[in-house]
Amino acid sequence: MQGDIHTAQRVTAGVTFAARLSFEDIQHRFSPDAVTLRGITLSAEPGEVLCLLGPSGSGKTTLLRIAAGIETQTSGRVLLNEREIAGPSVFVPPEKRSIGLVFQDFALFPHLSILDNVRFGLTAMSKPEGRKEALIALERVGLAQYANAYPHILSGGEQQRVALARAMAPRPAVLLMDEPFSGLDSRLKDSVRAETLAILRQSRATAIVVTHDAEEAMRLGDRIALLNDGKLVQAGPAEQLYERPATLFAAGFFSELNLFRARASGGYADTPLGRFDAAGFADGARLDVAVRLSAFDVSETEGATEARVLSRRFLGVVELLELAIPGVEEPVRARVRIGELPSRKRDIWVTVRPRDVLVFETQAENA
Repeated sequence: MQGDIHTAQRVTAGVTFAARLSFEDIQHRFSPDAVTLRGITLSAEPGEVLCLLGPSGSGKTTLLRIAAGIETQTSGRVLLNEREIAGPSVFVPPEKRSIGLVFQDFALFPHLSILDNVRFGLTAMSKPEGRKEALIALERVGLAQYANAYPHILSGGEQQRVALARAMAPRPAVLLMDEPFSGLDSRLKDSVRAETLAILRQSRATAIVVTHDAEEAMRLGDRIALLNDGKLVQAGPAEQLYERPATLFAAGFFSELNLFRARASGGYADTPLGRFDAAGFADGARLDVAVRLSAFDVSETEGATEARVLSRRFLGVVELLELAIPGVEEPVRARVRIGELPSRKRDIWVTVRPRDVLVFETQAENA
């Protein structure tokens, strides 16, 4: 594990240029009944880290594979700096796209040295030139001291950095990363993600990172593109998707929610936890009122709504409460800071902060 802390002596060689990678109305299907992507239009800007976020089966990896040239779209176009690289009449092979790919499992060759693993994709260069570029890439990720070692001696975090060095050695215009941290234990993830982001910033490559973890997307991405069932649900900075989610699905992907049904009346929605702003919805409209678990202020003596503590679970800085609320059949969940309530207190008061309440018109499938 010692290599995880050997991050000094970095070089700052950047890529030749950072490109704009664009998807235009990308459709993909494996069969008439197996539709994977449903008209995705999206761009990663030069030097930007764009995270593709969504549940399993949402189409994230398929979109990445189409960008890399491993998969072919059914219709639509892929452009690199406004030059079409995949479309109805154009297909640039993967090796000529100036696009690097880091796989989920790192895919290092166990019989090759670390240096030769990194040099593997530099086939257009002479052996001395390839060795020089591979060493620069290893120095960039802080692992030059392991050049002559073999992958089995490295930790998971170090192997991830070798895979990153290999993808960046040809100095691609765009770097694609498919859930690159999923194989790491939780203790390593934070440090390796921070290392990777620093390397991406230093190299100035445009990067697209696939993840199913909303917190990871917020840590890494300049922008996040949220996908579901092959569709682009919403794209923008993390703050926008968290504070102003476009749909209930988007809200639930970034926060745990308590959900209440209500009707719009005079610009408000009435729930057992209080009345909340519903401006813009027609009177009588059916609404989903989503209350984040972090929305609750609790008190022994005063508040907007009486509650009874059914259970509480210690989670470190916070505790998770299950509350019985008058008029609500299911327990209401709340996260509060440790110490806000005495350990034996059962009958309490709660007040919900309006900024942590999100209101959406009920969709047909939720009705």
